[in-house]
Amino acid sequence: MTKSIMVQGTMSGAGKSLLVTALCRILREDGFRVTPFKSQNMALNSYITKDGLEMGRAQVVQAQAAGIEPDVRMNPILLKPSSDVGSQLIVNGEVRGHYNARNYFAMKRSLVPSIMEAYASLAAEHDVIVIEGAGNPAEINLRDDDIVNMGLAELVDAPVVLVGDIDRGGVFAQLYGTIALLRDDERARVVGTVINKFRGDVEILRPGLAQIEELTGVPVLGVIPYSHADIDDEDSLSERLSQHGVHRAADIAIVRLPRISNFTDFAPLERHPALGVRYVRGRAELAHPDLVIIPGTKSTMDDLLWLRQSGLEMAIRKLWDAGTPVLGICGGYQMMGERLSDPLGIECGGEMAGMALLPCSTVFCAAKTRSLTRATVAAGPCAGAVVEGYQIHMGQTTRAGGTPFCVVQPGGKQSADNDLGGADGASLDAARPCEEDGTIDGHAMGTYLHGLFDTGEMVDALANWLLERKGIATQDVHTLSHAEYLEQQIDLLAREVRTALNMEAIYEAMEQYER
Repeated sequence: MTKSIMVQGTMSGAGKSLLVTALCRILREDGFRVTPFKSQNMALNSYITKDGLEMGRAQVVQAQAAGIEPDVRMNPILLKPSSDVGSQLIVNGEVRGHYNARNYFAMKRSLVPSIMEAYASLAAEHDVIVIEGAGNPAEINLRDDDIVNMGLAELVDAPVVLVGDIDRGGVFAQLYGTIALLRDDERARVVGTVINKFRGDVEILRPGLAQIEELTGVPVLGVIPYSHADIDDEDSLSERLSQHGVHRAADIAIVRLPRISNFTDFAPLERHPALGVRYVRGRAELAHPDLVIIPGTKSTMDDLLWLRQSGLEMAIRKLWDAGTPVLGICGGYQMMGERLSDPLGIECGGEMAGMALLPCSTVFCAAKTRSLTRATVAAGPCAGAVVEGYQIHMGQTTRAGGTPFCVVQPGGKQSADNDLGGADGASLDAARPCEEDGTIDGHAMGTYLHGLFDTGEMVDALANWLLERKGIATQDVHTLSHAEYLEQQIDLLAREVRTALNMEAIYEAMEQYER
């Protein structure tokens, strides 16, 4: 018999993903075989599994909390926004096509069999499924075709915990308004509410807790303090952008592209004591950093046009001409080349001149490259560093000069669609163009590899190089791998949640709905 518990929220960013992560770890600690599940995810942060399939990164973190390998069944439907009104649809890890919002809503009920097949398959292998909703379950204009909130809870017969975010204000109105808008049968599924991100003395809150319980007829299962666990949530980039970056010895400016993807690539950089990481959206913010990073994007050509029209492209080129190194990842790497071609209209069609920082060109094609990769940096200041990550892109890039950025280790690539050979990316000296066998200083670097900082080796090598360029003594720092660091943070989060949440009530609810 499989138990389940579903976490829904009063809004996006209420903390659903983190609460599911904590519950996965707590249930694992309590001896259960547990798995996360989110029927439909909308995010530009995605990941490639060992079998070359694509899923949302939030469920990857939750899988680590559960102590299991990421599995595309945990997130059978993934929407990757490509514009304000359209998304790439990925079903069971494979690209199904591009849909505008109207067309997707007209067909999404047809995805229910795929969702239920994935859920049933997980249920056959696990004791407990912790389900994450999306947005708010009381979006009454979407209820008839809902496949991710109360519609899914009904399909799998799951009890629901509703989470509100007190940090944004109005948490009692959030909870009351959401429950009031639910249908009677939906309201009966809500076994409790949770107030998340609380700062202060909980005793001051208690009169409100009693009143909201009376108004809703639903018990408050816990008040979770604002967590200090450093775990990327799907909406965490907005919080980073509200901060001005920490002033440290070396200044790294990451361009905040309109359609930035996989921003979690840079979390390991932020943890190094010598590196100050900030996100910039204009020329004035760019100033004079020690390194510029152009990140991945869902729409390379559109974001390159934005970079050009905003004046950031010219500002970056001036910095590069003066010796500031530039690193591009995935879409950022494509932008740094000499030309982008889209003969099939995969993005916006036609051709576009690139930034001409690297001697390479990209042609967009229908097949998406999806691979896990282990490689060694071959050129530039980080040469010798071992990197592990994944490639996920729809363009093929040809290098006409310089050297590869990294060389794939034997057996270090698992690819679903395309065999990219033994090399990835490009590296070129900014001051002196090099022949194929020339000495590379690495002032311009590009790679398709997401997660290249996750092992920690690239972080330490990059930090020491930037410090040396400034005449500052290097630091003897060993950066933890992202997996090791995340494990510590998940444990911290689980301890915080276990202390604050009525786990006995959670277990009782799961028992009542056991199937």
